[in-house]
Amino acid sequence: MRGKKVVVGMSGGVDSSVSAWLLKEQGYEVVGLFMKNWEDDDDDTFCSARQDWLDAVTVADIIGIDIEVVNFSGEYKDRVFADFLREYEAGRTPNPDVLCNAEIKFRAFLDHALLLGAERMATGHYARVRENDGRFELLKAWDERKDQSYFLHRLNQSQLSKTLFPLGEIKKTEVRKIAERLRLPNAGKKDSTGICFIGERPFRAFLSRYLSHTPGPIKTPEGDVVGEHVGLSFYTIGQRKGIGVGGVKSHQRADGTSPAWYVAGKDLRSNVLYVVQGHAHPWLLSPALRAGQASWVAETAPREEGLLVKTRYRQADVPCYLRLTGDDGIVARFNEPQWAVTPGQSAVFYRDEVCLGGGVIEGAGDAGWGGSLCGVVSLNEGRSESRS
Repeated sequence: MRGKKVVVGMSGGVDSSVSAWLLKEQGYEVVGLFMKNWEDDDDDTFCSARQDWLDAVTVADIIGIDIEVVNFSGEYKDRVFADFLREYEAGRTPNPDVLCNAEIKFRAFLDHALLLGAERMATGHYARVRENDGRFELLKAWDERKDQSYFLHRLNQSQLSKTLFPLGEIKKTEVRKIAERLRLPNAGKKDSTGICFIGERPFRAFLSRYLSHTPGPIKTPEGDVVGEHVGLSFYTIGQRKGIGVGGVKSHQRADGTSPAWYVAGKDLRSNVLYVVQGHAHPWLLSPALRAGQASWVAETAPREEGLLVKTRYRQADVPCYLRLTGDDGIVARFNEPQWAVTPGQSAVFYRDEVCLGGGVIEGAGDAGWGGSLCGVVSLNEGRSESRS
């Protein structure tokens, strides 16, 4: 490995910084690359790009590597942000990190790294790559609480063959300790949780700059109007806070208290937001899901038995049965109904520690097993507004 050139994506955070140091310690010729992918309001209060760049440069100086900056803002807008907005306009809740990884960090970035003469690229993601009989597998990280294979499930064989994840076998607590020992300025820096490359900001206000929105009624399954929404794009299935419903006397208990309200569905044609009371309401529970845009790490679909699935990042893996439909369609049936399965999010499949790939959730219900799609999410597809 000594002398092999690796380009490391350095974000200014502690994970990518320690990744760069580890690779240098292993004998690689390491070059840092800082990506600037958002320019619309880079002087905005919520954009940390300038500080992140300063942190990355300081770290590079401390560990003794070169670093350069590259601007992929055009690619980001075309390949990621445009899709992000289309999904919200269609009433879905996209996960931009998944597309950002596939199109920017492991495509535009990788292409640039190869032009610089690198043999591999590396990032600070918590995941692992394993070569098995000439094929590359994407594995969960040892630190299960930080595992990010969910966001990486669209990577292909070519991308994985050129990728290193130095933190795959390290706990986050150890990463912090290494940074402290090296006296890196970002050793205690908070992990980023905002939109990929855009940062942490008031989400509704940010989206309102780009999306049209028309207020409309908030209804219960029984058809009672209990409020007014500000635009369907600003709500997601399972949302509890910020709905604007509360104190509806007709839906209170005898003692005057009221069960929590949750977003349960949208009807784009009639511009109605549906809400229900109680975390365990039937409208929030789904026995199955339908997904499209299937992408498999092995580039062939897996066997359909013995699989686990996540329908959102923080969800525990749950057993499921998989059925493939068409060229890139998926139907998955859960052993137990799952809560708030959300169109636009990713359904990611696993076999033990191996991440197999997944698809974008289109709806929740029994479609594909001889039943109809359940749910009130009417994304202009002619779906029923009643549960089956």
